[in-house]
Amino acid sequence: MKRIFLYVLLATLVATVYGCGKGAEQRAEAPKTDDSVLEKQPEVHGTEVTEVKLSTPLDPAMVKAGNEVYDLKCSACHKLDGPRLVGPSWKGLTTKRKPEWIINMITNVDMMLAEDAEAQKLLEECLVRMPNQNVSADEARNILEFMRKNDGVK
Repeated sequence: MKRIFLYVLLATLVATVYGCGKGAEQRAEAPKTDDSVLEKQPEVHGTEVTEVKLSTPLDPAMVKAGNEVYDLKCSACHKLDGPRLVGPSWKGLTTKRKPEWIINMITNVDMMLAEDAEAQKLLEECLVRMPNQNVSADEARNILEFMRKNDGVK
């Protein structure tokens, strides 16, 4: 009886080691995505927000409200500067992306991940899909103002 148990245990161990090893080899051989195809696609800004009028100077009330939303809904995944946490860092975001793109990414993440090449590239880098936080258009506009302040806009 002990011999049978040992044979079964040994067979299970061998199958587990062999199976894990094969999986690692297959993952190592996975093809890389061709970013040049993504770079040639135009940005999609969504249909919900098609134009954003930025204010200069920054509206302090909007910045404060955006900071509060960031603290409540965004800070667990996004840092204001430095390396990414779960999602990408917000440092320099307003200089890289148009305001419409940022607002639609915040308010309509599912559409952006389905249609926008840059959003898809971010998903590949971060490996975690941004959840829908049910951020209203007004809250998203406040977040944008907070992001602009974070990037040094006065």
